[in-house]
Amino acid sequence: MTLPQIFFAYFFVMILGLAVMVVTRRNLVHAVLWMLLMFVHIGGLYLFLNAEFFAIIQIIVYAGAILVMFLFVLLLLNVKQSLTASLFIRGWQGRAMAVVFLLLVFVISIKNLVIGPRGEYSIQRIEQQGHIKVIGEAMFNDYILPFMIIGLILFVPMIAAAVLAMRRHDGSS
Repeated sequence: MTLPQIFFAYFFVMILGLAVMVVTRRNLVHAVLWMLLMFVHIGGLYLFLNAEFFAIIQIIVYAGAILVMFLFVLLLLNVKQSLTASLFIRGWQGRAMAVVFLLLVFVISIKNLVIGPRGEYSIQRIEQQGHIKVIGEAMFNDYILPFMIIGLILFVPMIAAAVLAMRRHDGSS
């Protein structure tokens, strides 16, 4: 086993183990902290795969913003610990059905896997121009319409949050 295979195996095992830790914790704050460690390992895997841009975005967006939002929602809702823990611990039949369903989806996906033609972005071109420039060219030239639609979809909740905050500030509910 070579050194890159050992590193990849480490990241693979850690990400899988941390994902299991996230979904099996009774305390939701502990689950979020395990998720933080999992996101850092995913960023490390991206770094190992020479995708520095995605590694930084993974750390900044997911480990930073998304987890802060999760913690904010948890603290804002003031969830009763016993109620939430009992909801996810019971029902082994449902978990077994979920595992069978996921295995079925995995088998069907592998069976219908089709490797498409290579794109115009070769490893040599990416190394020559740089990761961020190639991603920017693809995003703003080839995928500008989906990029703008995602921007609009993300803009609507911001307006809703501002309206709700203004309504609370005025004292009306």
